[in-house]
Amino acid sequence: MTAVHDVERPLADIPREFAEVFRAHLGDIAEEMIEEIRASVPEYSRPSGTYEHTVRRAVEEALAGFVNRAGDRRVSRGRLLEVYRIIGGGEASEGRPLDSLQSALRTCARVAWRRLATESERLNLSRQHMCDIGEAILVYLDEIAAAAAEGYAEAQARAAGELELRRRRLLGLLVADPPPDARAVEDLSRSVGWTLPRTVACVALAPRRQGELPRPALPPDVLADLDRPDPCLVVPDPDGPGRQALLHPLLSDWIVAAGPAVKLGEGAVSLRLAGRALELTRRGVLGHDTVIRVADHVSTLMIFQDEALIRLMEQTRLAPLRGLRPGRRDRLAETLLAWLQSGYNANEAAARLHIHPQTVRYRLRQAVELFADQLKDPDGRFELEAALRAWALRTQRRDARL
Repeated sequence: MTAVHDVERPLADIPREFAEVFRAHLGDIAEEMIEEIRASVPEYSRPSGTYEHTVRRAVEEALAGFVNRAGDRRVSRGRLLEVYRIIGGGEASEGRPLDSLQSALRTCARVAWRRLATESERLNLSRQHMCDIGEAILVYLDEIAAAAAEGYAEAQARAAGELELRRRRLLGLLVADPPPDARAVEDLSRSVGWTLPRTVACVALAPRRQGELPRPALPPDVLADLDRPDPCLVVPDPDGPGRQALLHPLLSDWIVAAGPAVKLGEGAVSLRLAGRALELTRRGVLGHDTVIRVADHVSTLMIFQDEALIRLMEQTRLAPLRGLRPGRRDRLAETLLAWLQSGYNANEAAARLHIHPQTVRYRLRQAVELFADQLKDPDGRFELEAALRAWALRTQRRDARL
């Protein structure tokens, strides 16, 4: 906490008689100040409740503190400033603007100056004394206003921190496996003002560089926890208007993988799939220059779900390629995969590969000869295509490193 330093800043040379006159009429002066505050500051116009208590305490503490310090220079201002820090914090907790309290203090200063003008002739105050007392009132007002502002800022920071902690706790509930009781989610969402959506999508993140990254600017309904070991977001109603684009500003600092939209209670599934896509992205299997969406890469995630199994499939299904030179082997595998993905259409395969159809047909004659048995069997064709796709993804990653 940044405290207002308790270093005496002497008030002006105020005659003790003036302080004693004020002390004798503190009750009347306080009531006059309170009435003027009610009339001029709308936030404090209510006649009862916390408003009444706050106004009365602020006025009485300010008056007593001023008179005590004017009458006795040995009086410390530490307690007074702490009281005003507490008052400022209370205003923040009540949701009232700090301007209202500062307006109330200025109103008190006006009333004090009027009383000064009224009593000055009876006390035979010189013009210099009048100026000194006026300056003392302004100095004193600045001190207690600064203390109130400090307490107000501290309370706001605490409230923001507590709200952020509850939002993170809510995110944790939404991605928990097994999911928590729905009532716990409802209660926590209500406490942070988060409207329960029909669906959510979880987003897995990985930093693109070492060091502290700036906090991304996100809509208030997006829950974020970037400090957990697996940084992530929860996006409500991800298929709504404009939701697809909200992740793009993160790309300069983060690798972003978005899981599928799921019902509440299934967030762990969305996060797990997003995390798997993020892992493949970091390994180079998937590109990372845009938002990786699980829905666009389902077959790749299926292929790499069990890599020991896919390696076994490659060894079995791609065995006919082992005896070929690397260049020829890669060209045949690439052409065969394009042909299978094109529905056995050589022209379309040629367009995919940006080569002449005759070249495709030449390579296919060799490939069909090597894989004839597998191509005749539906299960064989399915596994062959899966093995070729895994090979192609690994080849792309290898070529990207060269």
